Amino acid sequence: MVWTSLENGVQVLTERMPGVRSAAVGVWVRQGSAHESLEDTGASHLLEHMVFKGTERRTAAEIAIALEGLGGSLDAYTSREHTSYQARVLDEHVPEALDVLADLVLAPRLEQTDLDLEREVVLEEIAQVEDTPDDLVFELHNESLWEGHPYGRSILGTKDSVSGMNALRLRELHGARYAASNLVVAAAGNIEREDFLHRVEDHFGSAPVAGNGATIVKPTGTSSGLRRQVRETAQTHIVFGTDVPPHSHPDRHALVLLSSALGAGMSSRLFQKVREELALCYSVYTYQAFYSLCGISGVYVGTRPATAEKAAGAVRDELARVVDEGLPADELEQTKRQVKGQVMLSLESTGARLHRLAGFALHHEPLMGLDGLLAKIDAVTREDVARVAREYFDPRRHLELRLGPQ
Repeated sequence: MVWTSLENGVQVLTERMPGVRSAAVGVWVRQGSAHESLEDTGASHLLEHMVFKGTERRTAAEIAIALEGLGGSLDAYTSREHTSYQARVLDEHVPEALDVLADLVLAPRLEQTDLDLEREVVLEEIAQVEDTPDDLVFELHNESLWEGHPYGRSILGTKDSVSGMNALRLRELHGARYAASNLVVAAAGNIEREDFLHRVEDHFGSAPVAGNGATIVKPTGTSSGLRRQVRETAQTHIVFGTDVPPHSHPDRHALVLLSSALGAGMSSRLFQKVREELALCYSVYTYQAFYSLCGISGVYVGTRPATAEKAAGAVRDELARVVDEGLPADELEQTKRQVKGQVMLSLESTGARLHRLAGFALHHEPLMGLDGLLAKIDAVTREDVARVAREYFDPRRHLELRLGPQ
């Protein structure tokens, strides 16, 4: 792995994987939903859609065929703290991938006529979430947990905010945030570093240096207790969740291990208890996300309304048990093997390597090889797990939100 920067501030990271015949290439912009004002909610996601509607050199159809016609793929997503554009291609087509990505990021047309069309697509995406209760429950939980902080707002925006967005505002956002100091360009796969760096310089070396240094204000608190949202659904969807430390915090690895032991896979405590032993659900699992200023950790379970109280009680019991007891030594070692195995298997993919590589720059962390990551997992002790369990997994600390019939 190699990390360097262009003179204008664009950060470039590469990792060579000589055993493959492909490469994953991506551009990350430090602009996400948490940077937005209340009035601009959903603007980052809408801008991500709009760059695919055409650039100075390509129509929307030409963008679509540019890499698909070579057997590759092109994709994008918006998160709370960044926007990402990625391509996966054969190694011989890395120049074409980089050219398309640079065109999307630096030279979108952002015309009002295109926005009038694409706005309808995003409104359909919002409607799809509203019609998918096991997605909607997370949106509602985030909104309630973060007490008005941008971390709790929908990445997609609202019907009103998206309907009110205009092309001029998107051009202003693009000009302010899609600048060199906010860009990370990364590639993983069968690539030649010097050639790739030269091509990045050609495409991104002239990107504007100055960018708006939009920041995220640290949340001042989160909610706890029980909230209910009434909706006529066949199931009651329940999410428990609480805030945890940010990505850079040393407790992150202990939190990952504890969450995995509780709800990652069929061997986890919650699956074995709530599904296998009590037969109260089809789906139950833990989830986590780590941001720059804090994180979130929680549990999802979907169950019929008649068994909602019993299922929620079973989840609370398992959370309380791990708070009281921590993890036995043998279970901790088993969980370490599980997590390390998942990490190593995932990193056989160029796409997973690409995302991990970009993460070092996005989180302002030094490069770390696989052995270093595995060593950090191995270094977690029973005392570490017991401490984070007591601090963050007490069910009284969590916000429990239920979406379902009265």
